[in-house]
Amino acid sequence: MHEALQKSGALENLPNDVCIVIGGDGFMLESINEIGPEWTYLGINAGTLGFLLNDLDDLELTTRRLQQREWTVREFPRLKLEGRTVSDTPLTGMAVNDVYLERTSGNTAHLRVRVNGMEVVNQMACDGLIVATALGSTAYSFSAGGSACHPDLRLIQLTTICPHLPKLPPITLPQSAIIEVESLNMTKRPARVVTDGREQDSVAWVRIENALSDIKLAYLGGHHPTATLIRKLLS
Repeated sequence: MHEALQKSGALENLPNDVCIVIGGDGFMLESINEIGPEWTYLGINAGTLGFLLNDLDDLELTTRRLQQREWTVREFPRLKLEGRTVSDTPLTGMAVNDVYLERTSGNTAHLRVRVNGMEVVNQMACDGLIVATALGSTAYSFSAGGSACHPDLRLIQLTTICPHLPKLPPITLPQSAIIEVESLNMTKRPARVVTDGREQDSVAWVRIENALSDIKLAYLGGHHPTATLIRKLLS
């Protein structure tokens, strides 16, 4: 069906600032990271879940909406990562969905967590910690026990991965929150950081905050974010 869409000519003569992405959520995140926030991204789902994309259920209707430019552009926040490795190499990254730290050995990670300069946990034994946007809350964070948030909300969600002690529950914070995570006893308990699927090893500490650089996603007519949220989560 995706080949038929391309042959229909619906993807031709679109606005110069619109980037068509045909694939899954992962490919959409890769495209945004490589191309940048200046474009408007209109995704056509060729993957499984496709939460960031438009479904191609009716070829004729999708073709007409593309040709007549029947879409709505919505803006979503990103997260910015800064940090250092064990060898003091800088860590940087941007994420639409989430940033998470996770253990890379058979031992649990020991993490120290601060929010807005306040120490939340001095030493937490766990498999890791997820920092997600509302848009990303339905991905890894939801699988780890976090709440599924409506994508229009502007917030930052903290969700621990298999916490042992203490059992820090999921926390929802304002978008302005600044999260700092320090990896303790790094020789015995190494950790890595993953930013929208991009890995960086040997993490010593990271700082995660609102990037102040929204991305723009285009949704075709008939898209209903609340219905999409419920349908995707129950499928």
